[in-house]
Amino acid sequence: MPFLSDLAKITEWLYLCGASGVTNEKLLNAGITEIINCSLDVPNVNLPGIKTTRIEIDDSPHAPLQKHFESVADQIDSVRSAGGKVLVHCVAGVSRSVTLCIVYLMKYQKLTLVQAHKEVIKRRPIIRPNMGFWKQLIEYEKVLHGKNTVEMIPSPIGFIPDIYQDQTRNMLALY
Repeated sequence: MPFLSDLAKITEWLYLCGASGVTNEKLLNAGITEIINCSLDVPNVNLPGIKTTRIEIDDSPHAPLQKHFESVADQIDSVRSAGGKVLVHCVAGVSRSVTLCIVYLMKYQKLTLVQAHKEVIKRRPIIRPNMGFWKQLIEYEKVLHGKNTVEMIPSPIGFIPDIYQDQTRNMLALY
């Protein structure tokens, strides 16, 4: 699936992709100075002049990704302040890395969860944080902004973020 390797430019300094997109040529062409690898099994790439940080976390609804929210958002903003560019990746660039990019946008760009999700999905249409990460994002938005723009609602397939309600209804109508 070649689209998983696509390098998505979220902001001028923040990029997102799956592990197959972490290639020498792409990183050098984009001017990446730091990589955040949030996976258990994908080895870090060691390229000259590019710092790599590893967040060992599973893509499971029970994985405590929120314990990394503040430090990763701060790290991304520190690289931005120094004039660098950050690439965040996991295995597919769909759940873990996406969640961390959304957190950064909520904290440093002052976006709501709905706005941050829209910004990321506009640049990488295949995103789909797992339901546990959604719950953590909702809790984090409440801490940051004192209110929520997304809530978990019941559906025929279990609890989902309300922004997926129409998609789920349309998907079920196909069957």
